Amino acid sequence: MQSVTLIIDKRRELSVKYKKLLESKTNSVVITKNLIAAIKLIQDKEPDLIIISDSIDSNLADYCKKIRALTYNMRPIIIATSKSAELQDKLAVLENGADDFISEPVNSEEFVMRIKAHLRREIESNMDSKRLLPGKNYSLRAIKRIVSEDSFWAAMLISIENFDSYKETYTELASDKLAQTYCAIINSTLSENDFFGTISENEFLIITDGIKAEKIASFLTFAFDSVASKFYSSQDNKRGFLITQGDKFAEKRSEFVHTTIGIVTNEFIQYKNSNQLLNALIQIHKMAEKPAQSSYLIERPRICAENAINKDVNQTIFIIENDEATKILLTTILDLQGYDVKVLNDYKSSKTIPALIVIDAGDTETFKGLEICKKIRKNSAYDNTKIVVTSTFHDKELVLNSGADLYIPKPYDIINLVKWIDKMLKN
Repeated sequence: MQSVTLIIDKRRELSVKYKKLLESKTNSVVITKNLIAAIKLIQDKEPDLIIISDSIDSNLADYCKKIRALTYNMRPIIIATSKSAELQDKLAVLENGADDFISEPVNSEEFVMRIKAHLRREIESNMDSKRLLPGKNYSLRAIKRIVSEDSFWAAMLISIENFDSYKETYTELASDKLAQTYCAIINSTLSENDFFGTISENEFLIITDGIKAEKIASFLTFAFDSVASKFYSSQDNKRGFLITQGDKFAEKRSEFVHTTIGIVTNEFIQYKNSNQLLNALIQIHKMAEKPAQSSYLIERPRICAENAINKDVNQTIFIIENDEATKILLTTILDLQGYDVKVLNDYKSSKTIPALIVIDAGDTETFKGLEICKKIRKNSAYDNTKIVVTSTFHDKELVLNSGADLYIPKPYDIINLVKWIDKMLKN
């Protein structure tokens, strides 16, 4: 993405000259003649650098102070240009918020190199040091800039799912290598006019041409799945999932990493501001996510009726437990937490699809609970249902291989189990 430079200057010839000197493939230059027009451009474009001339109808130092106050939350570079070479004028301007003072007439080569040096420092200060990409602040700035553009653009929110579990198991160094590899793959699909930046350590933003966005997403999901297995041990690849330490006793099943991509464009919706665009991007990304596989989703024209989607949160929990005392205690506590609890002998005895099932694994002869767990996992209607298996035999791989999302050995602290249930349902 291009840097943006704003020139505030009443002189037509000199401002046009400065624009021609500074404008390039990597820097877009906008000219305005007064503060009111400048405020609108600052809000829309969030310029990286502002050049203020003393040709304005105001004291230059006071003007720099006003602009700095207006841009306190984005902190652009402010450069003052003046016919004066007096030391006191320079000190006054620098004291009131300017980052540099250039006396006119300027040497064209020196002027261009100074501006480039300031822009380079601005970009480097907003760089994610691990990914070598523009950081979160610059990515959010990129979203703000495209809202007012008329060209056909697409914004893509990309994430690596289950990244924290991978990082916890394989260390931060390995997770950085995974993210850097994915960044290299993403970079290979983009052109010099595209923007690519970070939102967090496992979330990225692409601003690109609206026509090619879906092709990029299709390639990225394929490419990520092609290389992901290389970041796991042969034992984990054979098992098909990770076992992560839940706490002192619990063992949690964690799926392998995969990528999710949400895409919005301005083809059907003209976004009013960056917040509206960002919210739309987050929502389409959430809709794109699948539990254990890479996927992408692009926003299409809305053809459904208003309020056609049921937004009720599923609060139903099934308990399949052999011990009567544990069953009563667990039911009572979960009821008090506001959950709709049903005690069953078999999940098939209810037509309701629960948010979570707590299953007692059974004894070592029949493994009845584990067989129930396997049957549930084969039923596609329960794809979004979380399963917690409690067990008197402490074979975590056997339990998690049955399809459980969390293994907790018996005896356990019921309050701790309830905390895990709350955490899993919130996620």
